Amino acid sequence: MKKDLDVPEVHDIAMAVILEEEDGQNVWNVFLINLHIVPIKNVIVASRGYGELNGKRRETSTLRHFYEEIPDLEFTRVEPIMENTFGLTNEYWVSFYIDGKVYDKKYVFLPETISQNNFTMIPLLNVPGVMIR
Repeated sequence: MKKDLDVPEVHDIAMAVILEEEDGQNVWNVFLINLHIVPIKNVIVASRGYGELNGKRRETSTLRHFYEEIPDLEFTRVEPIMENTFGLTNEYWVSFYIDGKVYDKKYVFLPETISQNNFTMIPLLNVPGVMIR
């Protein structure tokens, strides 16, 4: 049954975590980046964190965000992320439509990978951050 489903592969969509300054404070923000040359529509992003911290099992609330459209070669800020969750696995499940076809992909930031040691230049935003494509 699963073999009969047409599940298109996701290309040119990225999730990035960027350290920004807001009101004199350092704030980590998560961005969804559309590197396609077409807009993506009816975008849903579900985020959650899970894993073990200090020997105890931890899990964050699942948050869901909806965007009617993200234009081609554009980005949107999804949510702030607390630095104390960087020791957890931080997962972002993204679903969207292009030309009436549904796409989805899970982006997983493993524990301790959100770090300035892993910064790369983020396309379109032109700032350093951690990105999964």
